[in-house]
Amino acid sequence: MHHLEHPSYTEKTYDISPTHSNLINSPELTITDTVTTFRLWSPEAQQAQVNIYETDFDSRPIETLDMQHDIGGTLTATVPRNLCGRFYTFQIKHQGHWLNESPGIWAKAAGVNGHRAAIIDLSETNPQGWDKDKGPNLKSLTDAIIYELHLRDISMHPSSGMHHKGKFLALTETGTRTPSGHPTGIDHLIELGITHVHIMPMYDFDSIDESTPNQAQYNWGYAPVNFNLPEGSYSTDATTPATRIREMKEMIYALHQAGIGVIMDVAYNHTSGCDNSNFSLTAPGYYYRHLQDGSYSNASSCGNETASERAQMRDFIINSIKYWASEYHIDGFRFDLMAIHDIDTMNQAAAALKEINPCCFIYGEGWTASESTLPRQRQALKENVSQMPDIAVFSDDLRDAIKGDFSYAPDRGFATGKPGLEEAAKIGIVASTAHPQVDFSKGNKSRFPYASSPTQIINYVSCHDNLCLTDKLTASMPEYTTDEHLKAAKLAQTIIFTSQGTPFMLAGEEIFRSKKGVHNSYNSPDNINAIDWTHKDGYIDLFHYYRELIRLRKEHPAFRMTSAEEIARNIRFDHITTPNIIAYSIINHANGDRWQEIRIIFNGSDDNYNTKLPQSTWLIIARDGVIDASGISRINGGDITVTPRTAFIAARE
Repeated sequence: MHHLEHPSYTEKTYDISPTHSNLINSPELTITDTVTTFRLWSPEAQQAQVNIYETDFDSRPIETLDMQHDIGGTLTATVPRNLCGRFYTFQIKHQGHWLNESPGIWAKAAGVNGHRAAIIDLSETNPQGWDKDKGPNLKSLTDAIIYELHLRDISMHPSSGMHHKGKFLALTETGTRTPSGHPTGIDHLIELGITHVHIMPMYDFDSIDESTPNQAQYNWGYAPVNFNLPEGSYSTDATTPATRIREMKEMIYALHQAGIGVIMDVAYNHTSGCDNSNFSLTAPGYYYRHLQDGSYSNASSCGNETASERAQMRDFIINSIKYWASEYHIDGFRFDLMAIHDIDTMNQAAAALKEINPCCFIYGEGWTASESTLPRQRQALKENVSQMPDIAVFSDDLRDAIKGDFSYAPDRGFATGKPGLEEAAKIGIVASTAHPQVDFSKGNKSRFPYASSPTQIINYVSCHDNLCLTDKLTASMPEYTTDEHLKAAKLAQTIIFTSQGTPFMLAGEEIFRSKKGVHNSYNSPDNINAIDWTHKDGYIDLFHYYRELIRLRKEHPAFRMTSAEEIARNIRFDHITTPNIIAYSIINHANGDRWQEIRIIFNGSDDNYNTKLPQSTWLIIARDGVIDASGISRINGGDITVTPRTAFIAARE
């Protein structure tokens, strides 16, 4: 059955902002030493009750509380005692039928598989030193270097050296090594130099049975069940509600101690299940968009899409990320299919986060998976990002320009020898901002400068979706050797890390990670997804290249300009007609850089490219697939050759 939207729902009928204290207070639960109060927003409920349990599953209620209708479409029930240690569910009667039980939409702790909410003392989940914990202090989003990882991928392989495989605690382990002695895990991240880890879904999601922790189960996690509590399969004990919370905080604390921020991947755009989701079981029909026939609108291609423009859904999203930022010290949020949400909601969310932590940021996918009923001009689309000054979107323009179309494996890009994509790549280099020398009519995805600032652009060549870079190179360059693939990989990432905007990379690509050609590995087994850490032993040269690229970017603010005006003033492209060649200079000590000029040439072709450097003392930074942020050698200008599929970088003070 599909629930129709109902005219009796009125907007902003009740303030559901969460309250905060040591105990697990929320809009649906308030608890003191002597009183426990439940409150449910369910304007169409004819009746409602709270079921109190001693255990998290397979038991009958020890008490059932009838709820009373109260202000603003809410129902309440109160008991004169503290119910800490108990579990509870809500149940409503709607249109004459009692619906299934639900933990509500605001559960902050739960038992196995999230079926019953738990009442605990959150202060008991804090690691020692948590009150002083904080993430990196960034002046601008363009200072971030983002590393996307999945908690199983990073640790499951036998070569990881990690004890807590597939768990939050894996990223608290120091001293872990590959068989040949190279650092893995958190030590690897420190060695690489990234500033933030983007961790794929950590909220409580469907598709993994937490009651069978020893059974091999894999999922990316884009099937949300309880948005405000951690996924139990990543904890050492999903049956104890506090454990998953404590261990997630311990992971965040360890990363913060290492100087690394934590970005949470969130999917507020849809839920796992439709009529049986926690949203539908508390306020049927309200939280989703529907088509005229009453069926669910499905811009997520997952069966439904949430209605962020509705007051209570908007409040839910904003208060949920505020909760994660304050209770868990999350440093940023990546919004899945962000364009399903409306622009106003996203702007309000970003503003709310800045009040908690000025260094906290939001970025997301500036597209939908299918058509939405929300008008395009209201969608948080990539092309509307200029209306969202504190939010960034992924640049699929640069992604496809560099490596070829994401949807067609054999297609090549600029870095793999396909001509005609030079201008599309330049759009990415200037972070999709207006530049007098860039012709946006030749873009491959967008035909106008949609970003008003480089802080609105996330540059990447690959992510968890589609073929990872190694597999894309294998599929699109089958006649070339692995050495040539490695050259192309270095060139591709050099473009990403020297472009304006914020660089983003997929975990393991610095050691030539492969997913064996699987492009959508959301439920593939560990033998496809797990990072084989022996690759670090075999591809240590590639790792060192990435590490130096990151160091170059961190040490030189010229790559991290913060305004479109700066980019237009300080980036000067050469006029070149040779295919697969881009050459430009960053001039004027851009953004306070100690280097007066940085000369950059990308050669994506199969041929040498010969050119000249002006007479001056130049420090060579990258050449022939070798890079050193401190400099390789010095030359006095003159003739230079840029070899196939390499980047040339030189600087003068």
